[in-house]
Amino acid sequence: MSILSGTSVQWQCDPIGDAPRVYFANHASHLDFVLIWTSLPRRARRCVRPVAGRDYWDKSPARRFVAGHVFHAVLIDRGGDASTARLSLARMADEVDEHRSLIVFPEGTRSRDGEIGVFKSGLFHLARLRPEAELIPVYVDNMHRVLPKGECLPVPMLSRVIFGPPLGAIADEDKQAFLARARGALLQLRGGHGAAAN
Repeated sequence: MSILSGTSVQWQCDPIGDAPRVYFANHASHLDFVLIWTSLPRRARRCVRPVAGRDYWDKSPARRFVAGHVFHAVLIDRGGDASTARLSLARMADEVDEHRSLIVFPEGTRSRDGEIGVFKSGLFHLARLRPEAELIPVYVDNMHRVLPKGECLPVPMLSRVIFGPPLGAIADEDKQAFLARARGALLQLRGGHGAAAN
C-alpha cells in the first residue's frame, strides 16, 4: 500500500495505547482501512479490527478471505432497520470488551470528492456503550484520488495519514453536539495539516 500511494504518517497521540481504541476516520476509498491498519505499529495491528460493510467485503471469496483472514474485519450489515443497527453496535462493543481496537468510518459511505460528510450516529452510541475506549480521530488525505469511488485499480499518488489526539470524554454531551465535535476533529486535522486539535 505505501509503495502504491507513497504514504506519510503523522502521530499526535501515543502510537501504542493501554486502553482499547476506536480510530474514526474520513472515508473516500475501499483501501482506507487497509491504509490505516498498515500505518499502525506492527505490534498494535494484531488487536485492531476494521469495521466494514458486509455488502462489499462478503461479495466474493477473495474479498471474504482478505477481510476475514488478513484483517480480521468486523463485517456489519448496512442500511437495515433499528434492530440491525443495534446488532452491529453490539458486535463492535463485544470487540472492545475483548480489548480490541476498531477502525470505523462515521460517514457510513465513501466521499467522491474528499469532503468529510455528516457523521451517522453509530460513533455516538458506541462511545456511550464503551466509554473506556479512547476515541482517536484519523484523517486520511488524498485517497479519493488514489482509488476513486467506482474504480478498482489504485493510482500511484502521495497520501497521508494523521492520527490526532484522543477526543475528550463524551460526558453529558448530546448526540448532535458530540458528532459535530468528532467531525470537527477531523476537519481540524485536515485544515491544520497535522497541527494539534483541541
